[in-house]
Amino acid sequence: METLSKLIDTHAHLDFPEFIDDIPPILARSKKAGVGTIITIGIDLASSRKAASLAENYREIYSSAGLHPHGAAVLDDASLGEFRDLLAKERVVAVGEIGLDYFRDRKPRPVQIECMRQQIELAVEVGKPVVFHIREAWEDFFRIVPDYAPRLSGAIMHCFSGNREIAEKCLAMGFFLSIPGVVTFPKADLLHEVTRRAPLERLLVETDAPYLTPVPHRGKNNEPAYVLHTAEMVAKLREEPFEKVALQTTLNAKSVFRL
Repeated sequence: METLSKLIDTHAHLDFPEFIDDIPPILARSKKAGVGTIITIGIDLASSRKAASLAENYREIYSSAGLHPHGAAVLDDASLGEFRDLLAKERVVAVGEIGLDYFRDRKPRPVQIECMRQQIELAVEVGKPVVFHIREAWEDFFRIVPDYAPRLSGAIMHCFSGNREIAEKCLAMGFFLSIPGVVTFPKADLLHEVTRRAPLERLLVETDAPYLTPVPHRGKNNEPAYVLHTAEMVAKLREEPFEKVALQTTLNAKSVFRL
């Protein structure tokens, strides 16, 4: 399908083994689907370095740098310095993905909290937005993050999974809600409601590739081209023209990531 507005996949993991050896064909399929820009997301230092390298080598790709809560650790000065150096690069546009994951609970919660705090403070220091990963940890998130919100240069709620009340609290802090392929699932009622009611000016679209593959490609690895289906479902749920949704979500992404 040809689109007049170039979509932006605001969250993919192109450095993962599923993709790293096939970047040119992935980008070609994305272009054919109308996806002109992809932000590939770091999950630790090694991943963030690979993501930064992809961003340097392909004009369609930008990247982020951060430590995912699944690998959370209290960061020492050397590690913080390495992340700081990556974030100094022009095409590394955000800190993340960082946050709290009490669903998997792979690291002690106090360690997750301290790791998130350290990286939020780094984001304030370097003046780049934060990509938050929050799963079943909203109480601690809202206990900690609002104090930082006025000093952040933007924030993105990756793969938003909260209800309408949680969405409103995030929006009140000026954050963006990133809508994943889950929105195409028939039983994703809470996400459907949030997608209908949130201001379009605060929505982004993402794949989280290779995960969360949207309908009609369930059973395959997700990839940036498939963000088209997410954007189409957002338009359908909101009863708005696809081109309007495509244009506004792209403008939103360009704004928050300063592309």
